[in-house]
Amino acid sequence: MDLLRSLPLGLYLEQPQTWLHKLDPRVKFIWLMSFLTTYSFANSLWRVLLVVLLIVVTLIARIPQRVWRQQMGWLLMLCFFVLVFAAISPDGYGIKYHPRRLAYADSTELVKKHSQQAEGASSTTQNSKDYSYVLFSKGPVTVTRHSRDLGVSFSTILFTVIYSTNLYLLTTAPEEITAGMESLMQPLKRLRLPITELILTLTLSLRFIPLVLEEIQNLIRSVMTRAINWKKLGLKGAAKVWLIVAERLLENLLLRADQMANAMMVRGFTSPNEHRVQWHELRLTRRDWLAIGILILFWGARLAIGNVV
Repeated sequence: MDLLRSLPLGLYLEQPQTWLHKLDPRVKFIWLMSFLTTYSFANSLWRVLLVVLLIVVTLIARIPQRVWRQQMGWLLMLCFFVLVFAAISPDGYGIKYHPRRLAYADSTELVKKHSQQAEGASSTTQNSKDYSYVLFSKGPVTVTRHSRDLGVSFSTILFTVIYSTNLYLLTTAPEEITAGMESLMQPLKRLRLPITELILTLTLSLRFIPLVLEEIQNLIRSVMTRAINWKKLGLKGAAKVWLIVAERLLENLLLRADQMANAMMVRGFTSPNEHRVQWHELRLTRRDWLAIGILILFWGARLAIGNVV
């Protein structure tokens, strides 16, 4: 089991260089924020379109299948199960659904009283007959419109948040991410915020993600090589073993963090301002301006078809 290859979360793909790699990190960051913000207060159609758009971008970017196939497959499977479970679960209203019917005498009086209004609203009455709040009901399984919308909402937001963020990290080097964010956060320096220190912390965090995956991978391999009989241990014994593994993982991560801090101190690191290295020159090209133009159309489509009715 190789987590660094089968589950490349937060890892940067150095080769091959796709057109996503060549975009300015600031433009890609704005696109990422657009995916995460246009989801709010959007209808189900727009949320599904976001998932489709992410899949299409992955395909046309020609990212190797070995990188995204397994991860996207597991994520789509997880989202499908979330959709199914949320759809068949109670919608939270706690009421029984049945057609509204009036008594014969009451209905006769109501028809006589509103006979004139009924002629003008005949089309509305015809549409109301076709409406059904319960979409599917068989035995204990009931799917309503509200539960369906909740299932679509939960599953699409899970896919959009995880996969859009991972696609951004996959095609953007950590140094590019920090350089782009520092450029976008320059106006905040007027408020005397420690922008450089925050960017340094972000850089170290991004560099620490592969170390976390490596430690988890090593601990899982160590458990598998011992051929533990989990059935004999029982639930209590298995929980005790995994608690020991989690404690060991925390110790290893703290040790790695301490080694990183010592390495910085040995190299005479005192403050971020005195040890700044410009890895990338940020400059917008034609490709970036095209992406910005498409982003404007993206927001226009969100306002046109994505609003909740």
